[in-house]
This record gives sequence, structure tokens and C-alpha cells, in this order.
Amino acid sequence: MLCWLNRLHGALPAPTGRIAHLRPSSLRRRLALSSQRRIPEFSSFVARTNTCGELRSSHLGQEVTLCGWIQYRRQNVFLVLRDSHGLIQVVIPQDESAASVKKILCEAPVESVVRVSGTVISRPPGQENPKMPTGEIEIKVKTAELLNSCKKLPFEIKDFVKKTEALRLQYRYLDLRSFQMQYNLRLRSQMVMKMREYLCNLHGFVDVETPTLFKRTPGGAKEFVIPSREPGKFYCLPQSPQQFKQLLMVGGLDRYFQVARCYRDEGSRPDRQPEFTQKYLKRKDIESIRKFAADHFNQEVLPIFLKANRNWNSPVAKSIMEEQRSGLTRLMEIQEDDVVLLTAGEHKKACSVLGKLRLECADLLEARGLVLRDPALFSFLWVVDFPLFLPKEENPEKLESAHHPFTAPHPSDVQLLYSEPEKVRSQHYDLVLNGNEIGGGSIRIHDAELQRYILAELLKEDVKLLSHLLQALEFGAPPHGGIALGLDRLICLVTGAPSIRDVIAFPKSFRGHDLMSNAPDSLPPEELKPYHIQVSWPADSEAEKSSLNQPYCPES
Repeated sequence: MLCWLNRLHGALPAPTGRIAHLRPSSLRRRLALSSQRRIPEFSSFVARTNTCGELRSSHLGQEVTLCGWIQYRRQNVFLVLRDSHGLIQVVIPQDESAASVKKILCEAPVESVVRVSGTVISRPPGQENPKMPTGEIEIKVKTAELLNSCKKLPFEIKDFVKKTEALRLQYRYLDLRSFQMQYNLRLRSQMVMKMREYLCNLHGFVDVETPTLFKRTPGGAKEFVIPSREPGKFYCLPQSPQQFKQLLMVGGLDRYFQVARCYRDEGSRPDRQPEFTQKYLKRKDIESIRKFAADHFNQEVLPIFLKANRNWNSPVAKSIMEEQRSGLTRLMEIQEDDVVLLTAGEHKKACSVLGKLRLECADLLEARGLVLRDPALFSFLWVVDFPLFLPKEENPEKLESAHHPFTAPHPSDVQLLYSEPEKVRSQHYDLVLNGNEIGGGSIRIHDAELQRYILAELLKEDVKLLSHLLQALEFGAPPHGGIALGLDRLICLVTGAPSIRDVIAFPKSFRGHDLMSNAPDSLPPEELKPYHIQVSWPADSEAEKSSLNQPYCPES
């Protein structure tokens, strides 16, 4: 490894049995010199000369060696070889002198890994494929080697072949070979690199990695608990690096960022992808929408159909005065044959229901060919003036943070904290792209006494859990704030993927399971003993205990 590194960089001294001490200026100079040298794309010990996607007409006549998976084979005359860079057509030799080469390439199962050597030649006139970047040329094979044969696949590795998500996640290493997953992950990598270049090179941000093991803190989502070897003591995985952000800014790193992992012990909802084949909403669709509102929100929704005579065709029409109906028609600019969904109830709940139904209707209409949302158009929106607190659902007499307990109140509303805290606005902001929240942040509280008052008096939290943060705020903490972008969701929108699981290399299922490795998994008692943990099984869970030893069946 040391020899390889020295050959690669050519600037660092060879090991001499002692540690080489380099002055910072000398190190910078050596790194600058090494970066000017052209580093070859592949090191000398790689067995291929080119990738499958890079060869063009300019390479005609060259002798090349390629490695890849067999994408498909046609009439035992041609096969298409694939690697992560693209596709290329290979001509299988038919003459008797190359019988061994033909045997390898014709008998190897699809998705087997092979290495071929041969000459780059032009395709015969009329057989060019303009849809392939390599479509003007092909490889006339001279030698071939089967590097690894592929057993029968659980599904075909083709983007047009429908696979259940559970099957895709169970065999994720195969799903990653698909062009769509390759594209999504490579685009994600490029976007993250551009973000880093923009923040670091143009605006002086510092990329700082924050700890993964932390402690339990109040507010926000539920945290994963990690046992330690000290009896009764546990780490927690941070649901976000929120407190570290503030501590770094207190420490003078006023422009800080990181691509951070956030851990939250809460299940996500499966993506809904209804499929339809017709241009407008039918009566049965309206009933489906009403059922959706009742099942998910326990909320009644009434449809209103406006006819040519301006009359409302709806059971609710009798309950609304003519003047109110006319006013609503004008306000919403309702036209003939429009459908209006009407609901009543607590304001926040009613708005939430109608917002979900609006998107549900858009999905239905677009599935039938009506273009409502241009996927190539990016429309951004800032949402501001959130309330600082909300009533707790389980106990409306008590308050909880609408964002998180470190969000600063609006300067104009600070005095209301002591009299009417439920009316205080926050300095919280969300960034929305095409109707999807992709980021959220806030100006933080930088005054220790104000933070202590909100935690102890208004939220009734144990301030001892945040003593480290409160102490830091007492040592000259400057005003500060930040924002966190949901990278997975952002890339999902950019690629047009239906789920964020399509832009993550190894995601969990919507129940938080890794279907490939069957995690989370059980541990035997002897492995739990050093952590002073003993699993207490309910009396009626003997069947569940025994099921741990049964063959794994992936969730559907």
C-alpha cells in the first residue's frame, strides 16, 4: 500500500523507519505539486484497458480489454457488455478456431462477469444504434474469460421490469446495478460535491463532522438508545446535530456545514402510487377521496358539483345560504363542471386534510394524462411566521415546541412569552420545492436566561439534560442560526424518483427494517450481559420468541 501511494503521488518521501515531520508550508507545496501531476484514471494493475461506455469511432483499430456483466445475448452472435460506465456490443466469433471463446460467451448466464479482449471495429452500415453512445462501434473478440458465473436471478436487472419494493430491498446489491439506481446515486454524488465546492470554495464554510454517540435531549423526535458498558448508562443517536451546530457557532465557526446522518426512531409512511388509465375524476374517485379522508383523518369531506344553472349539486347545499354559496363561488372562481371539496372542523386539522386531498386529486388527474405540475420546473417557496409553541395533542393545556426548543421567538413577540406564549411567533423558516418541504431552520436562542425560561417554565423540561448548552450560551455566545436541507428528499425531486428509498444506496423499509440483512436482529443473552441488559419477554410472546429461529420471510 505504501509503495502504491508513493507511486501514485510521487511527492511524499519513502518510509525510512521514522516519522517524517513536514512543515505546513512544505506540505502545502508538496500537495500542490502532486495535484498538478496527471493521475491516470485507473492504476496499472487493473485488468481492463477501457470502460464499456467510453469507446467511440476515434478508437477504431485499437486493441482493448473490457470487463463487465453480460447484459443480454442475441442469437449467440452478439452480446452486450455492461459496466458502471455504459454498454458496448461484442461480436461473438463464429469460426472453429475460436470455439473455446464462443463456448464461454454463449454458455455464460446473463449477469455473469466476463473479461474480453479484441479490436474496436465499425458496425456494418445500417446497423448503427444512435441510442447508444457506443452505437457506432463494436468489439471483435479474440479472447474471453469467465470471471464469475451468475446463478438464477430473483428478478431481471432491467428498469422496465416491475419488481416489488420488498424484493428490490432484499436484493439491493442487484437492484443497484440498474441504470436508474446508478443514475440516481451518481447524480447524488455530483450534487453533494457541488454543494461542498460552493460552500467551502466560494463562501468560506467549514465542514465539521459531529459525534454520532450523544446523550438524550428533550424536544423533537424519539431517539435511538445505545447501551454502554457502564451499568444503567446509555448513549443516544442524535436525531439531528442541532446542539453541535450551536456549540460550533459559539466556538467561532460561524459558517459551518456537514452532510449529517440524522437518526429518528419513527416509522415512515409507504409511498402511494395509484395507477389509472382515464382524463377526469369519476364519482367513484370522489367516494375514494372521501374514504381516504375518513380513514386517515377521521374527517368528513363533502363534494360540490357546480352545474350550468349555477346550482350546487350537493347534499350540503341546503345547509348554506344562497348568499354564502355565491360568495364562495366568486372567491374560488368556480367554473361549470368544477368539483369543490368542502370540510368543516378545527382549522389546523381541516387545512391538513384539504392539503392532502389536493395532492391526492392532482395525482389522480395526472395519472390520467392531465399535466398539472411540470416536473422540469422548480418552484421554490419560503414559509415563515410559524407559531413558537403548539398545544400538546395529549394534553392541550400544556405547550410543546412547534419546531424545536432552541428556536428564537420573533423579536416583536418576546414580551408575550410571559403572558400569552401561545401567540408568540417564531423565527423559524421552511423551504418548499414543488410542494415538498426540502429544508427547515431557524434563528436560535443565544441568551442563556431566555433559553432556560422557555425550557423550564414553558415546556416543563429538565434543564439538567441541557446544562452543557446553557453553560455555553453564558460564555459570549453570538446571535446565530442555520438551516438543514433534506438531501434525500431534494435528490428525489431532482431525479423524479417516487420514493427517497430510490436515491439511497441501502435504505430501510417503511417499518425501519433492512430486508437484505434482516436487521434489527436479536442477540443471545451472553452478548447482552456486558451491557447489563436483559430482555423481558411478555407472557404471551413465546410464539414470537420461537419465531426468531424460523426462516426469514421478507415483509410485503
